[in-house]
Amino acid sequence: MAQADVMSTIRDIGRKGLGIPIMVLSLLAMVVLPLPPILLDLFFTFNISLSLIILLVSIYSMRPLDFAIFPTVILIATLFRLALNVASTRVVLLEGHDGPDAAGQVIQAFGEFVVGGNYAVGIVVFIILVLINFVVVTKGAGRISEVSARFTLDAMPGKQMAIDADLNSGLIDQDEARKRRAEVTAEADFYGSMDGASKFVRGDAVAGILITLINILGGLIIGVMQHDMAFSDAAQTYTLLTIGDGLVAQIPSLLLSSAAGIIVTRVSSEQNMGDQVVSQLLGNPAILFITSGVLALLGMIPGMPNASFLLLATVLAISGYMVLQKQRAVEDQKLEVAEQEERAPPEPKELSWDDVPPVDVIGLEVGYRLIPLVDKSQGGQLMDRIKGVRRKLSQELGFLIPPVHIRDNLDLEPNNYRITLMGVTAGEAIVEPDKELAINPGEVHGDVDGIHTTDPAFGLPAVWFNPEIKDTVQALGYTVVDPNTVIATHLSQILQSHSHELLGHDEVQSLLDKLGTTAKKLVEDLVPKTLSLGTVLKVLQNLLEEGIPIRDMRTISETLAQYSQKTQDPAELTEYVRTALRRLIFQHINGSDEEMPVITLDQRLEQVLMQSFTVSDDDTATIEPGMAQNLHGALYEKVQEREVAGEPAVLLVTPQLRSGLAKFVRHTITGLNVMSYNEIPDTKQIRIVATVGA
Repeated sequence: MAQADVMSTIRDIGRKGLGIPIMVLSLLAMVVLPLPPILLDLFFTFNISLSLIILLVSIYSMRPLDFAIFPTVILIATLFRLALNVASTRVVLLEGHDGPDAAGQVIQAFGEFVVGGNYAVGIVVFIILVLINFVVVTKGAGRISEVSARFTLDAMPGKQMAIDADLNSGLIDQDEARKRRAEVTAEADFYGSMDGASKFVRGDAVAGILITLINILGGLIIGVMQHDMAFSDAAQTYTLLTIGDGLVAQIPSLLLSSAAGIIVTRVSSEQNMGDQVVSQLLGNPAILFITSGVLALLGMIPGMPNASFLLLATVLAISGYMVLQKQRAVEDQKLEVAEQEERAPPEPKELSWDDVPPVDVIGLEVGYRLIPLVDKSQGGQLMDRIKGVRRKLSQELGFLIPPVHIRDNLDLEPNNYRITLMGVTAGEAIVEPDKELAINPGEVHGDVDGIHTTDPAFGLPAVWFNPEIKDTVQALGYTVVDPNTVIATHLSQILQSHSHELLGHDEVQSLLDKLGTTAKKLVEDLVPKTLSLGTVLKVLQNLLEEGIPIRDMRTISETLAQYSQKTQDPAELTEYVRTALRRLIFQHINGSDEEMPVITLDQRLEQVLMQSFTVSDDDTATIEPGMAQNLHGALYEKVQEREVAGEPAVLLVTPQLRSGLAKFVRHTITGLNVMSYNEIPDTKQIRIVATVGA
């Protein structure tokens, strides 16, 4: 119970923060008040124990910061030892004339047993210990502490920047970043403190020398002059006591200096010092065998201590053999585990979202003979052509075309390629990589020998021919393109015709963010206050589906903001936006010409269509079958006439019919643009070239 009460009292003192003040007061008391020899023995024993504990903690620490209190411990231990020196000096000088045991049994033991009772030997041993401590250990540890502190402080900005970079890239979170910054600061504080603490150790070694000299001189004076001792007796007694006192102080000082050297030379590791020595110093059996061989040769030389050399050579050889066997056993175990893993069937892992591959927005798959076209190391130019296609379409349409994911597909024929959108095939064709394609534009003056095919982009007749006759083919009126151009043009045509499918919520948000840099208030009032992002997306998709670029996002947004109070229907909003973009639409179809040739509907046909036209929920226009067939045939005929005349085919109708007729002819009559009267700019003219239904 008494021991438990004592431990409880000690813990209470520590919790209340009284431990350090009590220790400091005890040190002052040791300096001022005389201590009996039994207390000196207890304190000297405690000093040696404390030094051993500090040394062992330094050895077993994985990294220097694991013993961050070390500089403070050095200071306290140094002050404690100096206080003991003062207390022991008082006892030696006051009671030394009574005999060697006057200053306690510890000092007597070190003075008589350790140095054999010979004060001359004691002086030599003491000087050697002081030189080892002062010149070697303390000086080296102090230099290492100084350099480490400077390098650690110099490296702090770089470490802080590395932490910030990891935080910004998402590799670590705020808590981990805060923890790492605290470690960097603690490391700098530790090495800075160690730089100062090493000066305490160095000063302690100097103080030990001076205290010893003063004690010897003072003891001789006091013994001879005050106690009438013979000079030889005084020298024998006081020198032995002083040397014993000095050795009792210098051995803990040497232990602390060694601990300081160990702690500042440690490198952060997951192993303690003993494991590092075994693994790094004795881990290579070849080194042990070579050293054993050298010692064996030295042991065979006559006159050498043969037994010692041969014994140590044998020990090293056995150690090397054991290390080699251990390494082989580890390698065999690894090999056995690897073989077992190969023989054992792989365990099916639990399914996760990583097992669901994302669908490529735009994909290009090529057969193995077309791989050189996309491999830059083999001179392939298709990658650059595709980048050019994306850049051109992005500038024309007004939004960023997604990247094209290119990969080889062994399931394809060697010369085949396939273009996919959202994982679905949008186009495929055969390409002859070692030939060029001659496309018949309609007026040629002869035939070309080769592989007859069809241009994949526009469906025109074409021939694959050998490049040697390229000049002759061009002279006949053919348009000649290389395989890279064939694939790039086909890709461009598909992306342009499916551009509305490539525009998504993220792209629309990016367009609005870009517009917000110059028209912040407009964007804030539009989305999401008046229209949802999905409604804006649908309007933009409607424009792209009819071949209208969306470059003028300011006009589009202002129109949507203006008419959003009247309707939220994307189809109606699209018509309002088309009217606002009439100059862009006119120029996009007719170029710079002031007059546009148009096809119109007979007034009676328009009235019938307005009565019978319906638009279903799936956004398709429906007309009575017989009327639809006649109308389709008539429009197709007029479009062919416009193509022969080299003019754009434009069907001009009332605003009420425009949307429905555009949906009716969108996928059946290529090249026909359906416009309303509201979409003709006031400064432009129209010329009616045909009337359907007259």
